[in-house]
Amino acid sequence: MAGGIAKSGGFRGLRGRESLDGLLFAGPAILGLLIFTAYPIIYSFYLSFTEYNIISPPRFVGLANYEQMLLQDQLFRTSLKATLYYSVVSIPASLILSFLVALLMNQKVRGIAFYRTIWYLPSLVPAAAGAALWRWILNRDFGLLNIMLGNLGLPTPGWLIEPRWTIPSLVMIGLWMGLGSTMLVFLAGLQGVPTHLYEAAEIDGANFWHKFRHITIPMMSPIIFFNLILGIINSFQVFTIVYLIYTPTGSGSAGPSDSALFYMVYLYRNAFQYFKVGYAAALSWVLFLIIVVLTYLMFKFQHRWVYYEAERAG
Repeated sequence: MAGGIAKSGGFRGLRGRESLDGLLFAGPAILGLLIFTAYPIIYSFYLSFTEYNIISPPRFVGLANYEQMLLQDQLFRTSLKATLYYSVVSIPASLILSFLVALLMNQKVRGIAFYRTIWYLPSLVPAAAGAALWRWILNRDFGLLNIMLGNLGLPTPGWLIEPRWTIPSLVMIGLWMGLGSTMLVFLAGLQGVPTHLYEAAEIDGANFWHKFRHITIPMMSPIIFFNLILGIINSFQVFTIVYLIYTPTGSGSAGPSDSALFYMVYLYRNAFQYFKVGYAAALSWVLFLIIVVLTYLMFKFQHRWVYYEAERAG
């Protein structure tokens, strides 16, 4: 009995020492999470109820920032409208194009690895290099795209300098820079679809369209849902490419007539140009709320079109 107790006590002591060692190893990560993530989030929530310009101490103003945003700030509505326009166009285009490319890249042909690499390479291009490249391609006077359109006798619009073409141009750039990573996720999902399902369907006389509609789409619906959620989140946080394209041209950081005044660009203006940090914090929390609501709605209605094989089997 004594030996058993000693062994039990020794076991508990060993587990305690292992727990302590685990906490010591995880301590830096936990501390970093608290200091660099949790604290800024909590502090930004407090700042959203203050008037703060970095120089003077924060002054509590209650809901004044949110009231100004929702009732008085026209630029807030402009930025939200531009962001929604970009999202509505870019998300379906990205999902459809990347899925079609993934279907092509899933074929068993010679040199397929080379073609996959070519499609993925734009995702690795630094944003600054991509912005410089597309400023040249979309230049109205000597850009490569307008030269090609002119040779074909087609109109040559001012892609980046005409307000009506600004967001379509940015959608095009976003597709070029992000299509590869989305395609790669789709490709991984396609390679995980069981081949015996296609074989059984072929035995039953199914053609390509039948297999695509009744096997590929249902089996890929969780991947489509995943990319949809990421697309929504990313589309509401577009900033880098807009800033890099328009700031060097001297036309400001939001395009001609603020046609590219996306939500994050407007938030940046308030925080780092106007030094209205409290107002920028309020903008960030409204953005967070918008993304949370949209994500919640996507998860709420996913059961209508997303197929999970494990759930059906259970």
